[in-house]
Amino acid sequence: MGARMPKGLWMWMLRRFLLGSQPARGNSQVTAMTSALRLLSLARNRTFVTTQLRRAAPAPTPPATPAILRRSPTAEDIQTAELDVEPLAQGDAQLTLTERAAQQLYRISSQQELSGSALRISVESGGCHGYQYKMELTQQRALEDYEFEHPVVTRARVIVDAVSLTLLRGSTIDFATELIGSSFRVVNNPQAVGSGCGCGVSWEAKT
Repeated sequence: MGARMPKGLWMWMLRRFLLGSQPARGNSQVTAMTSALRLLSLARNRTFVTTQLRRAAPAPTPPATPAILRRSPTAEDIQTAELDVEPLAQGDAQLTLTERAAQQLYRISSQQELSGSALRISVESGGCHGYQYKMELTQQRALEDYEFEHPVVTRARVIVDAVSLTLLRGSTIDFATELIGSSFRVVNNPQAVGSGCGCGVSWEAKT
């Protein structure tokens, strides 16, 4: 929008004009004063165009789909594994996979030497906020594991143990590519406080 020049700036310009002039006499002095007043009048009526700063639009959320629970441990399985945790109800045992995470898992598991592989996600104590994620590819399943699969993309599977899922349920699994590299990551974890540490690994659990 338009804005008039501040009064202080007018006076500064007039003062600079007068101080920069050489001593004058008679008509020369009148001419100098007339020029100064004309300059001041022009400055007073001049407008400046200003623009408001605009914030960058947030990055769009990648398309994601709730994963299908293919297998869940029974109370007996958890007892056999000697874990101090109750099995989750089917409605609470939920994870979401972004399309790019599912496609990456499909590419990995389609390789002959990695056939049948799944992404195992676990939660460990550590980091500056108390907990941190651990991710690895595995072809092994344990009694206490929950196994999820993308409903459309075949071979896109995620495995989470019974203890870790209590701190991960409802989260979204994504695959991101950045200048420093590509990796799977957990985003939008409803069991975490805020967005976690700046490192993107450590986080604090809700009490």
